[in-house]
Amino acid sequence: MDIELFRKIAELPGISGREEAVRAALLKMLKTCTDEQRVDAMGNIIAVKKGKGVRKLMLAAHMDEIGLLVSHIENNGFLRFVPVGGIDARTLMSQRVVIHTSKGPIFGVIGTKPVHLLDAAEASKAPGIKSLFIDTGLDGSEINSIVSIGDPVTLDRTTVEFGSQMINSKAIDDRAGVYVFIEALKKVKKFDCDIYAVFSVQEEVGLRGAVTSTFGVDPDLALVVDATAANDLPATPPQEFNCRLGQGVAITIMDGGSIINPQIVKTLKKLASDKNIKHQFKVSARGSNDAAAVQKTKSGVPVGLLSIPTRYIHSSIETASKIDIDAAVDLTVAFIENACKYNFDY
Repeated sequence: MDIELFRKIAELPGISGREEAVRAALLKMLKTCTDEQRVDAMGNIIAVKKGKGVRKLMLAAHMDEIGLLVSHIENNGFLRFVPVGGIDARTLMSQRVVIHTSKGPIFGVIGTKPVHLLDAAEASKAPGIKSLFIDTGLDGSEINSIVSIGDPVTLDRTTVEFGSQMINSKAIDDRAGVYVFIEALKKVKKFDCDIYAVFSVQEEVGLRGAVTSTFGVDPDLALVVDATAANDLPATPPQEFNCRLGQGVAITIMDGGSIINPQIVKTLKKLASDKNIKHQFKVSARGSNDAAAVQKTKSGVPVGLLSIPTRYIHSSIETASKIDIDAAVDLTVAFIENACKYNFDY
């Protein structure tokens, strides 16, 4: 795994609707491994790598991350915020953050009333978003000249390698998928399909970029790669694990948004077995991703879904295995090189 490339992609700031830094960096990367690059009206990147034109194969990974938006500036300089995407308020307490202003980024910390000052009723319940605030160390007169309502806020975390082949970072959901496609586009060799690699926006707030980009590309088939919640945690029965870190890329059969085309599942399973790519299977009734939007566009699109098991998803300490990410790259390459050889009709 190219950990430095992954680190560069993961540490970029890009909450839903404010993906400009990620988009700019990816456009530069894609010039070396694709033939054409464009940005649509929603801000999605659509990069084309030409094959023999037999089919249009769409690859989809979202570039946005969960985050916050400044919603109010207190007279004393503290900032109130709203979540962008599905955030558990419990994971925000005592976090370092970066506010991205028109004058440049500034540092802050998320605070709340300290435990020593809580009354019995307050101490008995978990804090909600309304009880949290951002402290920048600036007073009201200073902060109003720098921060504006609507400024995006990202969690301040770097990428760390630890344990046995593990990585820990913000935004593994879904910069891992972005990384997989960048690496696959560099490694793929012989392929008949024209590849349309889509790096979508606003997935975390309703799969919005995937809807419009799929209309624009009008693919014959698609492969989505996204992070997925791994529940291989203490006190969880094995039948509820969903998927496990270090056991390979998860070939998804069903989740809360999609039932995956069975012919594509069969093909991914065969390719993984034939090429000795470490893999597992995921069946869940919860969660969703861009596959749900792609699958339902126009008259329907056959979609495959590769999931990267991720612990503590939608937090600042998302954790994944390099083994699983490498397997996702290998299986993506195999699918691209063989997709035109199979019939995915029902």
